[in-house]
Amino acid sequence: MTTTNLEVRVNAVNVSQFDHTPFYCEENVYFLCKKLCQIGTADAEGSDLFVAFISNEKKQIPLWHQKASKRADGIVLWDYHVICIQRKGDGDSPCLVWDLDSSLPFPSPLAVYVSETIRPSFQLFSDYQRFFRIVHAPLFLRYFASDRRHMKDSTGNWIAQPPAYEPIVAEDGTVHNLNEYMEIYASNELTDMGADSVNLVFNQKHGVVISESRVEELFSLIS
Repeated sequence: MTTTNLEVRVNAVNVSQFDHTPFYCEENVYFLCKKLCQIGTADAEGSDLFVAFISNEKKQIPLWHQKASKRADGIVLWDYHVICIQRKGDGDSPCLVWDLDSSLPFPSPLAVYVSETIRPSFQLFSDYQRFFRIVHAPLFLRYFASDRRHMKDSTGNWIAQPPAYEPIVAEDGTVHNLNEYMEIYASNELTDMGADSVNLVFNQKHGVVISESRVEELFSLIS
């Protein structure tokens, strides 16, 4: 399967219509999901959208084709990253990855994104192995909150300029729980892949944690 063959089946979307603040990927994806629902690209309730937090215990994850990179191959060593994965219920459309920080086509088929951005064939030391926390978008939009405390240094200064809009507050009034999503440990990994795993994605507030090698497998089970 080649990149070209997959891209033919995906209509590119103008990335400029989505809000993007560098280094605030979790907030970017929050509003990306809302926008996809509003413009009819996704289900109105976001039932076909999933938010994926990518990280590990060391908070060192290499990803390729990132706009923030100064290298030709686009590699960046993030502490964590957040993307949106769309799985339409028609069974025919490829799963799509919406990554506002990627230089790949927007969106990209999941198979292409994994091949080009995760690069599973590239041998990495164990400290750089990536894990995905997959959260159903309707749950994420309801429960996620961030007061951006993680973006301030020890003296209270911003590490990166925050968005102009107000911080995201959860429906229940929670003002910060980003750490509950971005902290990912190998011990949390779900290894038994099946119908029960899919149910957990749809029913658990913080979704499920899987290894990078199981991402395509999990989404093949979601209908």
